[in-house]
Amino acid sequence: MPVGATLERSMPTILTHPAIPLAIGLALGSKVVPTRLLVAGVIASIIPDADVIAFRLDLPYDSVYGHRGFTHSVIFAFALGLLGACFLRLLRVSAVAALMFIFAAAVSHGVLDSFTNGGHGIAFLWPWSTERFFAPREFIEVSPIGLSRFFSARGVAVLRSELVYVWLPCALAVLVVLLARRGFSRR
Repeated sequence: MPVGATLERSMPTILTHPAIPLAIGLALGSKVVPTRLLVAGVIASIIPDADVIAFRLDLPYDSVYGHRGFTHSVIFAFALGLLGACFLRLLRVSAVAALMFIFAAAVSHGVLDSFTNGGHGIAFLWPWSTERFFAPREFIEVSPIGLSRFFSARGVAVLRSELVYVWLPCALAVLVVLLARRGFSRR
């Protein structure tokens, strides 16, 4: 597959991957997820897409080192969580809290990508398997990589899709959790 074709359809936008850690952080509150941990989670939710450098290095898309390869795996997310746990003092949380939150933020990246309607799937199970997976339903429009492609009618369609299928459900989930927390605190 030519590089240009793989770049055309490959992921949700970098603006949407942080939706999951932001939603978790807002729902749990700053006592559970302090600002520094929230920022670390946002970064962890974006880091897996550093693998787009593989396009510049002429690595095949379906290589484990290509886009949506090992950096989108559960083990990579766990490694990021462990790295975060090493900075527990800086993040102002326990090692377990750092590990769990950063792991959840990083693994959410691959989960969101698996719901997109393009690309080559996600190498969730690397290094045990190089098979690529998609979610049972692929309803999120994939984002073109590159600013010139993003600022187009295609980019608007992608943002609309992400708003409906990611941001709106996250906002509703946060609202439900906040209302539930308020109800429990009154009791």
